[in-house]
Formats: sequence, structure tokens, C-alpha cells
Amino acid sequence: MMLKFLNLTLFVLFAVSVCFAQKVTATSNGIFYNVKNYGATGNGKHLDQGAINKAIEACAGKGGGTVYVPAGIYLCGSIRLKSNINLYLDAGATILGAPPESKAYDEAEAFADTAYQDGGHTYFHNSLIWGEHLSNVSITGRGKIDGGGMTNKDHEHMGDPTGGSIGTGDKAIALKLCSNILIRDVTIFHGGHFAILLTGCDLVTLDNLTIDTNRDGIDIDCCTNTLVSNCRVNSPHDDAICPKSSYALNKPQITENLVITNCEVSGYEEGTLLNGKRIPAKAGWSNGRIKFGTESNGGFRNCVVSNCTFRNCNGLALEEVDGGIMENIIVTNITMQDITHYPIYVTLGKRNRGPKASTHMGTVKNILISNIYVTGADSLSGIQLTGTPGYPLQNITLQNISVQYKGGGTKEQGMKPFPELEKGYPEPFLLGANPAYGLFARHINGLHLLNISFTTAKQDNRPALIAQDVNGLEIDRFKVPEVMGNQLFQFAEVSNKDITHAAWLILK
Repeated sequence: MMLKFLNLTLFVLFAVSVCFAQKVTATSNGIFYNVKNYGATGNGKHLDQGAINKAIEACAGKGGGTVYVPAGIYLCGSIRLKSNINLYLDAGATILGAPPESKAYDEAEAFADTAYQDGGHTYFHNSLIWGEHLSNVSITGRGKIDGGGMTNKDHEHMGDPTGGSIGTGDKAIALKLCSNILIRDVTIFHGGHFAILLTGCDLVTLDNLTIDTNRDGIDIDCCTNTLVSNCRVNSPHDDAICPKSSYALNKPQITENLVITNCEVSGYEEGTLLNGKRIPAKAGWSNGRIKFGTESNGGFRNCVVSNCTFRNCNGLALEEVDGGIMENIIVTNITMQDITHYPIYVTLGKRNRGPKASTHMGTVKNILISNIYVTGADSLSGIQLTGTPGYPLQNITLQNISVQYKGGGTKEQGMKPFPELEKGYPEPFLLGANPAYGLFARHINGLHLLNISFTTAKQDNRPALIAQDVNGLEIDRFKVPEVMGNQLFQFAEVSNKDITHAAWLILK
């Protein structure tokens, strides 16, 4: 009797599996649209974007559903998403970017007005996967997007608005003015200029993504109500997760209500996150960090970064330099190891790249950075908190911060005047070695330093703390190593001090 029951059970399970397989491969049931039934080969040799686009159009024409990409390698140019579509990449499925000479990518759209933003932020249709003015769109599954022959140019920094490679497929995923977006579980390798670029989007969820690329990993530009969670982003020569608020929509538009949580960012050589070798890349312009800006015409408001790890990359950067606001930002529960250039960088500059008639000085206020543990921090610069003359940072709190620096700085470095950022590009290494190895603060109204601890692997002969033009300096529990004969701090134009539990800071 038991044997008959087991046989019946196995038969039922087999029947269910057969039915499910038929459902997945069906082309007209309104739920699953298998791209192979629309002519996709999946052999990695023939261009398949035409077949995939046919499947997407058929699915959208029936009101939406899932476009199913089974295991295989699909050589593709531009794939055009539609509303109410879930592009599902099954395990073993790879969308492979075609080389530029294939002419398989859509032409970049026209940009009628002056481009005050980098070229990579100006054009979208020339991407591997793109969509505009869509709603209820998702890319999911355990498959991979491999940029393959996509363009991956060198940096276009320093304010060149024509930067970026136009017409050759320079972004893996680009979505503009879309709502209710979900990208989950997929892996992106060699993602071009941006692995994921979201511009002017609302209600966005990016979850459980693995990105191993050479340029920016995730750029969130002029977006609202965005959640980035449980993602691993490796970007050895650019930023890993980068909120922005550029002028790409021909107006300043804020990025707000953003949460980045439970993520890992790193600066290993491209591909070595995925293969497990984790080979540290040489630090260049920027690598592997979480950075707000530099594109910041609209600014940032109500943003939280929590429970993240940084490894072999630059530290956290909050940069407002194009006239927008940066306010109500919380960064908490962060660990960093082997950090290049600086551990924390908060700055207000006046690059003000945008129309002269509408661009004004920005503001930075209400920033809380807490529970940060850093080891192996670069000797180039400690924490930098800098406003601009006449435009101070406001209400900045650092709490429960522990940084172990490499040290080795000289007295001569500690005595050099440190240049103002002004209209310069906001990267600490461009200004040279900082005169403070631990924390440099300038042009701030309301600076609160609570439970701060610095140590050095090698003796550093620069001051641990330099504060200039700071009104309202509160310090409680601040520890640094004492170095005989060295000046541990420098204050200039510091008013309204409240210092407790930091005997080395008590003026004699």
C-alpha cells in the first residue's frame, strides 16, 4: 500500500513539473513568454535582442507578465523594457553586450538644451537594457548581465559635459522617469559607464544584487523613495553606490527618501569579487565607495545609509557642490577596512555647474554620522568636514567613531596651509596631504564630536585635530595618542567651545 502511495505521489509531482515547464515555455498564456519561442538562440553568437524585444512587446500587448530568459548566452544590443513587464533571467542565463561594431544598440536620443551634466547622464537609449516613462517594471532572477563589448571609457571628470561614449552601448541598465521599479537577484559584470543608472525615478527597489564592474556600480539620480538593500558592489576605478541629483532632467530635482542598507562596497580588481580572489586594485581617482554627488544641482534630503561595509576603497563622501541642498542625512553602523585617501569626507563647494540664472550656493546641514569603525586608513587625510567661506556646514554630528590610521605624517605637513576647495573638484587627494591626520574641520556652525578615538600604526607628527572657523564646537570623550613634543591640535577662530573628557584639548 505504501509503495502505491509513493508511486502515486511521484506521478503527481512529475505531472505538476511537466505542467509548470509547459507553462514557462508557453507563448500566449499571459504569464510567461519564453524568448526562445520568439526566435532567440541563446548560443552567444547570433544577436538575440530582436527576439527578446518581440517577446517583451507581445507580453506588454497582453497587459504584461513575465518575459522568461532560460539558460543560455544571449548576445544583445539594446533591449527595450515596457510597463508591467518582469524580465526574468533564469539561473544560467546571460545577457551579453554586443561589441560596438555590431551596430546593435539604439541611437542616443537628442538632448536639446545645454548639457550641464556628464555625457553618461545625458543619454539613455544607447544602453544594453533601457526604459523611459514606464511603470511596474522589473528585472529579476539568478541570471547575469555581462557587459561584454560595451564601452567602458576612462573618467570624464573635471566638468566635461560632453563626456561619455555616445551610441556604443555604455550602460548595462538605464531607466529614466519610471515608477515602481524592482531589480533583484541578478549579477552584473563589466557594466559599462554605469552598471545601473536610474534618473528621475520613483518607488525603486534594488535588492540582492551582485555587481562587479570597472566604472560606477549604481547611480541614483534625481530619484525619490528608493531602497537599496543587500547588494555587493565592486568598482575598482569609480564609485560603487552613488546618489546624485544632476541637471539631466533640464531642471534641478532633489534625490530624497533614500535608504541604502546591508550593502558591501569594495575596490578589488574587476572580476575578482566574482571569482573569489579579491585582488586589491591600486587606488586611483576614486574607487568602490558610497558617494553622494558630485552632480548635485537638486541636492539630497532624508537619506539613510546603514549597516554597510567598505573594503579596499575610498571612504564615505558627502559632496554638495552644484547649488542644491543636503540635509537630514544619517550614516550609521559602518565598518571600513584598508581605506584609501580618507575615511569620511563632507564638503560644501561652489563649482555650481548649471545655468547661471538658477544656480546659487548650496547648503549642508543636519548630518549625523555614527558608529563607524575604520582600520587601515590612508595617511593622506583624516576625516575632512569643510564648508566654504561665508557658507558653513550646519549641525554636523560625529558620534562613536573609531579610526586606526596608518600614520607616518611629518611636522612639515602639519604646518602647511590647507587650500580651500572653492570651485575645485571635490576630491581630497587633489588638495594634497592634509595637515591633520585625524580630523580637519573648517567653516562649520555647530560641530558635535562625541566619543571619538584615533590611533596610528606609525607615529604621526601632524596634529590629530585642526578646527578653523568653527562656531559651536562640542567635544565629549575624544582620545588620541600622545606624541611627546608634538602639537596635538590647532584651533583658529573657534568660538563657543564645550569640551569634556578630552584633557589633551584643554587649553593651558
